Amino acid sequence: MRRVLFVNWVDYLDPEGRGGGVSVYQRNLMAELAARPGIEAIFLASGISHDITARAPRWERIRHGPGTDRARRFEIVNAGVMAPAHHSFGDPAQLSHPATEAAFFDFLRATGPYDAVHFNNLEGLPASVLRLKEIAPGTRVVFMLHNYYPVCPQVNLWHRERHSCEDFAGGRACVDCLPHRPDPRLIRLANGVAYRLKCLGIAPGGRGFDPLFRWGMRILRRIRGGARTRPDPAIAGDAHAFAARRRAMVKALNTHCDAVLCVSDAVRDLAIRYGIAPERARTCRIGTREAEAFHRTAPRGPLPRPDGSLTLAYLGYMRRDKGFFFLLDALETLPLPLSRRLRLVVAARRGEAEAMTRLAALGQRLGGLLHHDGYAHDGLDALLAQVDVGVVPVLWHDNLPQVAIEMHARHIPLLTSDMGGAQELGNCPEMVFAAGDAAAFHDRIAALLSGRIDTGRYWQNARPPVTMAAHVAELAGHYGWS
Repeated sequence: MRRVLFVNWVDYLDPEGRGGGVSVYQRNLMAELAARPGIEAIFLASGISHDITARAPRWERIRHGPGTDRARRFEIVNAGVMAPAHHSFGDPAQLSHPATEAAFFDFLRATGPYDAVHFNNLEGLPASVLRLKEIAPGTRVVFMLHNYYPVCPQVNLWHRERHSCEDFAGGRACVDCLPHRPDPRLIRLANGVAYRLKCLGIAPGGRGFDPLFRWGMRILRRIRGGARTRPDPAIAGDAHAFAARRRAMVKALNTHCDAVLCVSDAVRDLAIRYGIAPERARTCRIGTREAEAFHRTAPRGPLPRPDGSLTLAYLGYMRRDKGFFFLLDALETLPLPLSRRLRLVVAARRGEAEAMTRLAALGQRLGGLLHHDGYAHDGLDALLAQVDVGVVPVLWHDNLPQVAIEMHARHIPLLTSDMGGAQELGNCPEMVFAAGDAAAFHDRIAALLSGRIDTGRYWQNARPPVTMAAHVAELAGHYGWS
């Protein structure tokens, strides 16, 4: 029996949908491996479940959420490192927390041995757990870079929710990176209330959860004399501490990992730039169940359409780092003769009032606008049926956005910024613009509307999406299975 342990901060079946594209990837991977005889895949989460009263970290089978895969889903409760990363921003426990490390190693002893431990993240665990070969010398350690947590405590190299962080200035840029630092004691309390309610079968999103959660928080805060209103100065961090954190994280990856898997070439380049050993950093594009759509769809006709129009699609989140507000800016300033020929489909959860007001006003400038308040994967075919071009205008080094894969797999060409891995799917420089450069974006829109982009050549050079079967075959080499 071949055995692998996957680690991430949040359960891949989390009812609240946390974890973004990494959770989607983990679900697909667990389903693929479950269908293969002779392979057992186990999953461990850490960083968000806590007892209401302070107790030592422990591991247990996940007691809440869906019953699916219950026998192979575990979590560490009371981890000394809270997740996601900004909940423990600047906390030295991100590097070392002996009690959490002990719980993790106890889990390995009790449920192992494993051929490989595949970390999809270190959020929720101290980096010291990477030295697991001390107790399991035959286990391969694989770390996959879905984000930049090892070199960025804010995770995505995005400073103060404003711009890409290209130089952390020896740690000085980290000190004031978060515009609002959450109170760790209040978060731990909230996690405790939520964990207790979930274990009682009262799920988030249900009718009873919110009022009981508010009532529980109110009572406990009163008992404890009110919540702190500012972060604990012991974990605030200074420039030297943040610089030391980056050095220690990179050293841990280089020392203890058999492979650091980078989900795109852009990520690998960045990883090496930040000190990951080139011989350990290997490009390994994630597999996706969406790849099947590539074989049942075909490239559409030349662009623009016969009537001279073009339908764009933006999928994901109404977030600045994802380029949503840049897209609004760029389309608001696009000359009217061009904007009138564009239709825009936005599939993203409703944002704040200002974003929705701007979106509505933009609709008056365009040839058409359709907003979907989020989307489900099983509705993607219908949602994208009339879309000509997908837009991925990210302003950060987005490793490899799931939304880009979802559109690409349906033979929708991608217009992307020059940051991150999305540009590698189409592999077409004519469909890439400088991140945050509205004039460059306008130029590419004009090229599309004038028919100067050869979609036939685009698809000749494009990379087919990686199937789950092909991805597992590649992982097998990293796990020592082949």
